[in-house]
Amino acid sequence: MLRDVRHEVTDGLLGLSQYKGAGVHVKIGASPVISNEPVVITGSMSTDRIKKYLGLSPLADKTMDSIENGANQILCIPIAASTEGKISEVTAEGSGTGTLAITGTPTNAFSLQVMITGKGGLNAAAFKYSLDGGYSYSEELTVPISGEYTIEPAKIKLTFTAADSAEYEVGDKFFATTTAPMMTNQDILTALDKLKNIKTTFEYVHIVGETEPELWVAAAMKQAELKNSWHKPAFFILESYEKTIEQDMDDYVMQLEEDRKKVSNYDIQVVTARASYTGMDGLIRDTNMAGVVAGLYARVAVNKSIGETAVISLSEDKVHKLLPEGLETSHIEILDAAGYLTFREYDGLEGYYVTNARMMGPDGTDYRYAEDVRVLNKIIRVTRIEALKQLQSDVDLDNLEADLSAKGQFIQAALEKMIANKEISAVTVTIPEDQDILTDETFRVIIRYVPRGTLREIVIDLGMENPVVQKA
Repeated sequence: MLRDVRHEVTDGLLGLSQYKGAGVHVKIGASPVISNEPVVITGSMSTDRIKKYLGLSPLADKTMDSIENGANQILCIPIAASTEGKISEVTAEGSGTGTLAITGTPTNAFSLQVMITGKGGLNAAAFKYSLDGGYSYSEELTVPISGEYTIEPAKIKLTFTAADSAEYEVGDKFFATTTAPMMTNQDILTALDKLKNIKTTFEYVHIVGETEPELWVAAAMKQAELKNSWHKPAFFILESYEKTIEQDMDDYVMQLEEDRKKVSNYDIQVVTARASYTGMDGLIRDTNMAGVVAGLYARVAVNKSIGETAVISLSEDKVHKLLPEGLETSHIEILDAAGYLTFREYDGLEGYYVTNARMMGPDGTDYRYAEDVRVLNKIIRVTRIEALKQLQSDVDLDNLEADLSAKGQFIQAALEKMIANKEISAVTVTIPEDQDILTDETFRVIIRYVPRGTLREIVIDLGMENPVVQKA
């Protein structure tokens, strides 16, 4: 091709996607990045930029999942995980006599493949590498004369050995898998302590990586402290532990059902949904869908279910199949009833859907779903702001009822806006009589609101009719 002036257009930089929402959340996860302050990721950032800020890490993966599915602003807290990632034994196929050793401290879970594309020994053979099991490859590289090549972002070192007459043949392949660095419970709890110092208002917190019930309980205590002591009402999204290879699917579901009983906090959500998922960067991962879920919340109003079929579906180009292998509808029904967030399919519809945005509240709670909790927490935030404006104000004791009623109107006005936005159906603000302001200096207000309804099942009465026969 003759040399000339060429243009390469990079699309998507304006952040005009229809999926962008206004919800802000915090994401905590393992990352090689060191930062004392939250790293702000926005919906207009490219995948390369996100990886630059967060590294090739679980935190970056789940952040991209959220951005792609609706999040417009995420406050990321990178954690230097206490448990390093590990590399499996290397397996090989092909006719070449050269060998490859793979070492390092991987930053994420990778399915590594190294493919020889040019015959020869050191400083002669050529290769490409893949981090996603061969779905995508790097550019072609020459095997260094030293035999050593480091995939720097992934912290993986390749050592090629071709002594004497040994050499690599075209088509030779080398395989290894890595595990991601893992945060300990203490790593996570230490990170959660940082939330009280964040000035930006955030709606929810996503903890990246599989967790056990012990952390769910500890996180529930941190959430309550954050809400009650630091006036930051936010719900937590956690990822459940994975099914082990040895574990039967029925036993796995029964274990999850039993572990659900250990948590009783409607501000805690545990996502069991897993899938083979094509990420924003084009890489296919076996992943917990909590990152996607965190994005979906930002995509819809606080009162809306992220399971609304007419609004939110994930295409089969993105979600290739639900996991673990052997997952049946009956398993999803059990997990949904237990209070976990799951994904499902509908006969007659394409794609994948959130079953219900379940929360892990106590028996009999009014706040069974995330949309209930999101509305409640918004009411807490907006009424606190209006009530703060009334603190230390004086009260006319000769006209007490009228004075307190006027102050209550300011609180009600904020809630009337939520009615206008169709986030709640109605609200009543009542000022109890006989308040002894002079003695206890406390203004008591009762708020009762009517939520919006959600259609969770539709029953259609269907039958034939004869137009000749008159109805009685």
